[in-house]
Amino acid sequence: SVNISILIVAVVIFLLVIHHNFLSLSDFLRRELSDPSPLGLQPIDFIPAAPQRLTDERNDQEISVVIAASDERLGGAIAAMNSIYQHTSSNVVFHIVTLNDTVDHLRMWLRSPHLKNMRYRILDFDPRVLEGKVQVDPQKADTFKPLTFARFYLPNLVPHAEKVIYVDDDVIVQDDIVELYNTPLKPGHAAAFSDDCDSTSSKVAVRGAGNQYNYIGFLDYKKETIRKLAMKANTCSFNPGVFVANLTEWKLQNITQQLEKWMALNVVEDLYSKTLAGSITTPPLLIVFYKQHSSIDPMWNVRHLGSSAGKRYSPQFMEAAKLLHWNGHFKPWGRTASYAEVWEKWYVPDPAGKFNLIRRHSE
Repeated sequence: SVNISILIVAVVIFLLVIHHNFLSLSDFLRRELSDPSPLGLQPIDFIPAAPQRLTDERNDQEISVVIAASDERLGGAIAAMNSIYQHTSSNVVFHIVTLNDTVDHLRMWLRSPHLKNMRYRILDFDPRVLEGKVQVDPQKADTFKPLTFARFYLPNLVPHAEKVIYVDDDVIVQDDIVELYNTPLKPGHAAAFSDDCDSTSSKVAVRGAGNQYNYIGFLDYKKETIRKLAMKANTCSFNPGVFVANLTEWKLQNITQQLEKWMALNVVEDLYSKTLAGSITTPPLLIVFYKQHSSIDPMWNVRHLGSSAGKRYSPQFMEAAKLLHWNGHFKPWGRTASYAEVWEKWYVPDPAGKFNLIRRHSE
């Protein structure tokens, strides 16, 4: 009878613990889903906790990583997240920004055995937030990628974080991302980027790139609005595909509102360079962060891997790089991409069979 009494007490305690945890989880999810989101950035999915054995293996510091995941490039985002997760001992939470019609496909992919223990949050990005801020050519409407602007809205995407990392979907991480997260930002700086002309990548110049590494490659200095800013045309630009943001400073300085202001002005005044080098998301960032940003270690954004089909780096350098970035037209999931074999090590096959991974002819 004593054993039965002990068993009954143990069961009651167990049920009380379960009840308490359920209430805590419900409250947490309710808090996450009830955040005011005037910009149409709505949380859809959230995995609140890793299994206990993973929590024991990884340290307690939570690192927020924001990545955009468009349906046609979903395999890239999956490979990037897998490479980050497999290389870190930190408590990484991925904030995956996507469009509503991609959610089911993304959720299915994230259930793959290699990924099932990752912590993540899926956010639906409403393109209507960009109305009046982006000039879309009706004949090229299909080429407009609203998710490229998700990085402008970081405080809305990760409202409770003080610091986040943003990465493009065409990257592979080969070291612990906690090192990038711990990049020191100078007082008053809301972000740290990799400068183009000072970077390791730019030492291997892209032929015919012209002013790709300077402000004049992105902004039209014939326009009075640009000239009034008194920004030197030969100022080194930076790459916004990988950066660390201090969200406390970002909010204090109203960075999102400043970026939207320059987006809207461009619609009216056509302020970007006619021979724009790179993405249309870069010019407003260059204006807002002119001489007001810190620098990340260049080995944490080794880029131009997608600028051509040729190989520009030695195997030793590729192995030493902490983050590889296939910016450019030749993506690692394409037939003619360079270093595709490095990227493919982290690619997880699409369980839905939708993502078209084009293998190289040599394979």
